[in-house]
Amino acid sequence: MENTTIFNLTLPVAIGSDHAGFEYKEEVISFLESKGLQVKDYGTYSKDSVDYPDYAHPVSTAVEREQAAFGILICGSANGVAITANKHQGIRAAICWGEELARLARSHNNANVLCIPARFVDIPVANQMVEVFIGTPFEGGRHQDRVRKMVCL
Repeated sequence: MENTTIFNLTLPVAIGSDHAGFEYKEEVISFLESKGLQVKDYGTYSKDSVDYPDYAHPVSTAVEREQAAFGILICGSANGVAITANKHQGIRAAICWGEELARLARSHNNANVLCIPARFVDIPVANQMVEVFIGTPFEGGRHQDRVRKMVCL
C-alpha cells in the first residue's frame, strides 16, 4: 500500500450496533448522510436487547468483501463488537474514544472498522471520531510491515 491509502467513498459506509449503541448509530447515520455519504445500516433497529455479534458480523463481512468503504460498530463498551469484527481475516477493528485514537488507528494500523463505546463518549465526540477516521490516510511505510504481520496464517 502507498502512503495515501484512503477509503473508497463511492461505496456505502457499513454501520451496525447493539441496543446500547442504537441511539448513537442513528445519530452517526445522520452525520454521515449530512456529509453526502451513503450508509448501509445493518441494524439493530430499536433499543430492544440484542446480541452484538448479529450486527458485527454482517458489517465486517461487507467491509471484507469490499461492499463497503469501511465499517462503524457501536455498543456499550465497544469491546464485544471489536472482538467479533477482528475474527474476520480482513478486518482491523479499533476501539476509539477520542480523535487522536481514531487518527492513529487509521494512520498507523490501517483500521477499516471504527468501534465506538457509546457508554464512554458523547455523540459529538463520536461524530468527530468518524470524521477523523474518514479523513486520515494510512501512512504505510514502517507501519505497512506491522499491519502485514497482523494476519494469522
